[in-house]
Amino acid sequence: MRVPPVLPWREIDSVFLDMDGTLLDLYFDNHFWQVHVPAKYAERHGLSPAEAHAECFRRYDAKAGTLDWYCLDYWTEALNLDIAQLKEELGHLIQVHPGVTEFLSQVRMAGKRLALVTNAHRASLALKLRQTGLEVYFDAIHSAHSFAIAKEDKAFWAVLRQVEPFDPARTLLVDDSLPVLRSAAAYGIRHLLAIRQPDSRLPAKDTAEFLAIHRFSEVMPL
Repeated sequence: MRVPPVLPWREIDSVFLDMDGTLLDLYFDNHFWQVHVPAKYAERHGLSPAEAHAECFRRYDAKAGTLDWYCLDYWTEALNLDIAQLKEELGHLIQVHPGVTEFLSQVRMAGKRLALVTNAHRASLALKLRQTGLEVYFDAIHSAHSFAIAKEDKAFWAVLRQVEPFDPARTLLVDDSLPVLRSAAAYGIRHLLAIRQPDSRLPAKDTAEFLAIHRFSEVMPL
């Protein structure tokens, strides 16, 4: 039987939360990039579904872990598709994970500084905040695109610290990306938590060396 992690809330001042797969169900993004975009790419370029799927994934794989991977402007040009508009078409699929709003409320009540720290492109970020209303919970919202460096790069955290002062030893980061959690660990962020099931329609994943939660209700601060 899995035992939920116990967070030392008295030793935490800042709470950094990822968006896609952490606060929001990753099903939207997985369906968008794996199904919707290849289908539209096939229509635009006269390819079979299999050919379009293979070509899209070849391009995705080449940009994995870089800021371009998250950049709607990059993919609009690379695929000759209006990616932002295509996301709007599927906006109804954007869903908040269970327990998220309750967790955010309790973190604020506990007096912690709450920041959304995401690799998401500004257009995607704006769409998801508009659909979910989560913006009201945060003291600050930071997109990696504002710093021209992805969270997977250890240097990201030093750049973030210039505009979002924090003590790494008293900061909690919750993220569904193991490369991001490892970059934060390398920088010195002490409290790290992974998400077991970023996509509600896929099985729970192996979170390797990191403590992980299935739902935010497991680590409420109050």
